[in-house]
Amino acid sequence: MKKNIFLYILLVFLIIVNGFFLFNYMKRGSDRPEKTQKDKEFIVKELGFNSEQIEKFELISEAHHHKMMRLSDDVRQLKDELFGGISAETVNEKAIDSISLLICEKETAKEKEIFYHFRKIQDIAKGEQKEKFKSILMDALRQGDDGNRPPPRGEDGHVPPSRMEEGRRPPPREN
Repeated sequence: MKKNIFLYILLVFLIIVNGFFLFNYMKRGSDRPEKTQKDKEFIVKELGFNSEQIEKFELISEAHHHKMMRLSDDVRQLKDELFGGISAETVNEKAIDSISLLICEKETAKEKEIFYHFRKIQDIAKGEQKEKFKSILMDALRQGDDGNRPPPRGEDGHVPPSRMEEGRRPPPREN
């Protein structure tokens, strides 16, 4: 009898803990829209969208969000499958190549979705809004690239010492 009571208590405890984790998991998914909401508000404010444009923008953004989530989930599942066999004794190169190719296709689809999302936003913009949007987009793209670019070179082809990051060396000069 005591063993059964212990099992019932353990079962109830596990159900409560699972419920707690599910609730937090679902809540975490809703945290992302907070950042997305700030991004949306920024675009609406900066471009000065009217109510009709805001309505179209919301529809475009919602569809984009759902498609990106689906593609991200697909990539996550493929990566789980790819790395799930990491401790296997033998490696199936064809399977790795196949899964890697599928991941690349999903990532390509994500990049295309982002491009067409921005294109749709530009389509609902008018006149000066289009130019302002293009400026915002280009600034954001340049800002994101700063960490991936090599330091600029001087006229002599060398990287000035003040421009070199600590621990980072410039590529060798070509002769």
